[in-house]
Amino acid sequence: MHQAARLEFERAMEEFVRWHVVPEGERSPAPAWWWGPAMAVVDDHEPMSGTWCCELGLCAGASFADGARTILALFVEQTSLTGPQDFPSKAESGDHEVRELHPQPSDDSAFQP
Repeated sequence: MHQAARLEFERAMEEFVRWHVVPEGERSPAPAWWWGPAMAVVDDHEPMSGTWCCELGLCAGASFADGARTILALFVEQTSLTGPQDFPSKAESGDHEVRELHPQPSDDSAFQP
């Protein structure tokens, strides 16, 4: 496995652990940013650590490919996306503040001819 792919998958697994401890009713949908790291290792048959196997509900000795398929399966029935502000649990209210972005002086669109 390419080292960069492994690092990205490790980051996703660390986030998965944080996400998975949130009670299911309070948990945000699985974040779409896990898709890429999972796809990067979907063909890797090297065994994962026992800790990750356990966290994903897989048998000891399961491969990175097995872990990737488990992560990707989270998206099958999902109908909404998670924003970074809602991870790992849902926002307290249904109202999300809409932030208005103002042009900055370095932005060419800030100064119309």
